Amino acid sequence: MLPRTQYEIAVIGSGNAAEGIVHGLLRRSVLLEDRIIATDLREERRKVFQTRFKVDTTDDNRHAVAQSFILLLAVKPQDFHTVVGGFADLIREDHLVISIMAGVSTRSLEAALPTDQPRVVRAMPNLAAHVGVGMTGIFPGRHAGESDLLRAQRIFEAGGRAIVLEREELMDAITAVSGTGPAYFYYFVEAIIAAGEKAGLSHAQATLLATQTCLGAARMMIESDESPLRLREKVASPGGTTQAAIASMDGADVPKLIEEGVLAAWQRSRELGR
Repeated sequence: MLPRTQYEIAVIGSGNAAEGIVHGLLRRSVLLEDRIIATDLREERRKVFQTRFKVDTTDDNRHAVAQSFILLLAVKPQDFHTVVGGFADLIREDHLVISIMAGVSTRSLEAALPTDQPRVVRAMPNLAAHVGVGMTGIFPGRHAGESDLLRAQRIFEAGGRAIVLEREELMDAITAVSGTGPAYFYYFVEAIIAAGEKAGLSHAQATLLATQTCLGAARMMIESDESPLRLREKVASPGGTTQAAIASMDGADVPKLIEEGVLAAWQRSRELGR
């Protein structure tokens, strides 16, 4: 029987994404504080995890890896080989490695690990995990078992929802649609706020109106059985204010520009994986 490790999960890289994931795990009581350790070279990030979550932290990845069962790789893709190379010799057969690194394939992860059948799961969460409504795409590597996949789902569903993909190449689309997606909405709301101010509202008024409207629209899309198109048609009436706005946006080819932006993110994700 394999010995029980000190920690259930080691979070390798304690940035914003990792912070949202740990928040979900603790908020939903999936794990207790004493079963999580977070690593980062930056003292300020370690302090965030210490003070906010009361979890153990270290700048020593090797210590965290040796004492943990699940490894959550949350470092920048360009740092992948350097970081993993620093502890690869400590990888055990019982380790489950979960990566949220954009563009890094399961085969690349498996190749970097020394065991015969490395258990790897690739995931792409988003920032909304911080408030419990995140979205994550998951794809299991060749040697990940059903229990490994279920563990990964449990981790990410603590911060929202998760879907399991049937083809790994779809991870680039997940990155472009939901991984990067929150920024598109922030960008759009920024523009609505600016327009509201030009129309005479204060910054505080425009911000409240725009953000609450964004929340309401999202909830209606999730909670109703109607498509975004049908919901939009319910707001717009011929010759009305909504129709004037949509006609202006259509005239500026806004839908095409949004599509091109999302596809640019998709292409960049593909490039990162090469």
